[in-house]
Amino acid sequence: MTPVQTDFSKGSIPKAIMRLALPMTAAQLVNILYSVVDRIYLGHIPGTGHLALTGLGLTLPILSVLMAFANLCGMGGGPLCSIYRGKGDNQEAEYVMGNSFTLLLLLGVGATAVFLLLKEPMLYLFGASAETFPYADAYLSIYLCGTLFVMISLGMNPFINAQGFGRVGMMTVVLGAVLNLILDPVFIFLLGWGVRGAAFATVLSQACSAAWVLAFLTGKKAPLRLRRVTLRLQAARVRKILALGLSGFFMSLTNSLVQVVCNKTLQIYGGDLYVGIMTILNSLREVFMMAVTGLNNGAQPVIGYNFGAGEERREYRAIRFSIGATVGYTMVVWLLLMALPGPLIRLFNNDPATVYYGVSALRIYFSLFLFMSLHVSAQSIFVALGKAKQTVFFSLLRKAFVCAPLTVLLPLWGLGTTGVFVAEAVSQLVGGLACFGTMYCIVYRPLRQRLLINGKS
Repeated sequence: MTPVQTDFSKGSIPKAIMRLALPMTAAQLVNILYSVVDRIYLGHIPGTGHLALTGLGLTLPILSVLMAFANLCGMGGGPLCSIYRGKGDNQEAEYVMGNSFTLLLLLGVGATAVFLLLKEPMLYLFGASAETFPYADAYLSIYLCGTLFVMISLGMNPFINAQGFGRVGMMTVVLGAVLNLILDPVFIFLLGWGVRGAAFATVLSQACSAAWVLAFLTGKKAPLRLRRVTLRLQAARVRKILALGLSGFFMSLTNSLVQVVCNKTLQIYGGDLYVGIMTILNSLREVFMMAVTGLNNGAQPVIGYNFGAGEERREYRAIRFSIGATVGYTMVVWLLLMALPGPLIRLFNNDPATVYYGVSALRIYFSLFLFMSLHVSAQSIFVALGKAKQTVFFSLLRKAFVCAPLTVLLPLWGLGTTGVFVAEAVSQLVGGLACFGTMYCIVYRPLRQRLLINGKS
């Protein structure tokens, strides 16, 4: 191992970010395939595909909560690791990683028990009908048995990326996703297991990913290792991890909240058809946001490391590059979504009604997609710099304070199902402008002014 792999204070900033971002983006893409491929396969089951797709969509709020707990530890501990590495304190970085792992295990066991006990009333609360509940219940019952695998693979992978091993982090996801791609058609169609087959394929795939993560973090190649002595929780470290991780936690938790409100509202005003359309739109959003997420996750270790090392000029350049690349990519995606809504929806389901009503819903839902990328980019910068208060506030603002209330109110004011999709677009605009504007005022502009004064811009 050479120092350039983990020292972000030297060399080209764009190359350092892209060296992490490209494999992490590939990992994000493959990670999305876990759920999206399940939806594509289930949506094409002859005769019952639309019900299976809708049933799987009803489980998404619960899956988002599980991801919220993984993000609480991974997005809380990962940036802290980068900051301590930048300060040269590798011992504290290891303790942060060990405490994060223990938290993951405790939260995973607790979440599994709660959701197994309450899954039936929760699914009906989330908008299940008599026709779709059996599909949702069959998938969720099996998926929950693999919760710890999901938590470890998602929650500990940021600690691999934080050390500069983007390709290893990518392989965490690629390994499981490729296995999922192979097992899905075998279990769903060949063995005839339907939604149960999709769930089994996902659990087995996540188990392989979790094993890969643990093998690397306990092996000799990792500069920071997962050691038994670091696993004992220490209150001060836990507070720091949770404070910074609340951003990712609330982002996933509010996603779950909005999915519940959307599904319930659409069930009332449009029935299973519109719940299925929302499942497709959420799937497309996940696919197209993966590059934004991968790019900003790749920038976080570089920004955090240079912040910890006091390298303000490199910190500034990393922030500028991540914002510019994010906006450029999102503009291309927006054009694609507006130009090809029909073919994109048909990837999931060929039902004429789904395609007809889905096209107009897609164009509304993604109309202000650019502002969503500004929100993610600014939020990522706050996380990289350890600004816990801002990350938590803006995680709640867009979804909990804007999108969820509008999702309920706009249909009541006469917009019906259209109001649900308008609410998402409005929240992207408000949340994006508020978060990015705040980041510009309290991070970007003061940093630029200091560099200008010191002649380092």
